[in-house]
Amino acid sequence: MINIVDKAKEERIPPVLRLGFRPFFLLASVYAVFTVTVWSWIFSTGASTLLNVPPLWWHAHEMLFGFAIAVVAGFLLTAVQTWTGVKGTSGWKLAIIVMLWVLPRVLFWTDTPLAVIALIDGAFLLVVGWEVGMRVVKTKRWRNLFFIPMLTVALIANFASYATVKGMPPFSSNALWQAMIWWFMLLISIMGGRVIPFFTAKRFQFEAPKALLWLDVAANLPLVLLAILSFFPLVGSTVTLALLLVAGSAQLIRLYRWGGVKSKSEPLVWSLHLFYLALPLGLFAKAMAISSPWVSHTLIHLLAMGTLAGVILAMIARVTMGHTGRAIYQGPPFAFAFLSLVFATLVRVVGPSIWPEYLSTWIVVAAVGWSLSFVSFAAIFGPMLIKARTDGHPG
Repeated sequence: MINIVDKAKEERIPPVLRLGFRPFFLLASVYAVFTVTVWSWIFSTGASTLLNVPPLWWHAHEMLFGFAIAVVAGFLLTAVQTWTGVKGTSGWKLAIIVMLWVLPRVLFWTDTPLAVIALIDGAFLLVVGWEVGMRVVKTKRWRNLFFIPMLTVALIANFASYATVKGMPPFSSNALWQAMIWWFMLLISIMGGRVIPFFTAKRFQFEAPKALLWLDVAANLPLVLLAILSFFPLVGSTVTLALLLVAGSAQLIRLYRWGGVKSKSEPLVWSLHLFYLALPLGLFAKAMAISSPWVSHTLIHLLAMGTLAGVILAMIARVTMGHTGRAIYQGPPFAFAFLSLVFATLVRVVGPSIWPEYLSTWIVVAAVGWSLSFVSFAAIFGPMLIKARTDGHPG
């Protein structure tokens, strides 16, 4: 591959702005702690806030379009350089994208009109899509173009989420959050199918299983349909049940084929398998609880915390090690952070499902476990993200 970086020019850029993963992984981990801590305080005390949106809406929106989408942006802005061989976004351009993400997070605590916040938030996704899509089209790496329609859907959904605050769309905020959870599950399913078997096979020196088209379709198509059905609550539960069972079975078969049982000695590998396992388990659990709205709603957190946040935590730790020039599997101890998030997920899901009268307690305890995980990432990996690569290479 040709040299895509002018090293002298690169060294004039602050390390934290040399590739997208650096600012976004760090900011996302800090924001993960802030949002969950604030939400648990609001929920447990009933305290009023300076927010210009309903607290529950803010909690759901910022978990998805604040924390999680920041990690997606950081990953895409970094990975596209590897995919295409075209220098990734850095320097002042990256700083502008970061500010487009930061501003809405801050403006929620001011009297700024919601329409203004929505436009800035939308501009963030639009610019990220442009930076990724432009490089993919330029190099004709069409395999990675699917991220553009995915980001387009996220952009439309984000605008719709702001509109639900005013009661404008013919659906509720809750329907939109359900759909976006399935959007993230689809994204994780697609990317997980690419990287988890590859990482596992490479680490433990065996041949990765070849993807089976029929199995991938069975795993992913129901997720698309479940997202659509989120907006049609009157559709019979039999259809939803069938989709949950088909997707859960296919996802479990895929995960088994990836050889996770061989990874118990390596936290940066077994964590990916363990957190991905929350996806089929969540699908099966929602199928079993389909007649219980409260339990079914609570199980969203098995997908949101177990699958989404868990895979995020495992991936950002691994990517940070690799892209800062370090030996990926010779990093600092971090298994405790993964286990803390597992504990938080179980508390948030099992506790309210069995003893709903103690919901406030479960939320606070889960918030402590969650915060320990992401504070640990910021403290351990944060210094790596703001310093130059240890091997002297750019990026």
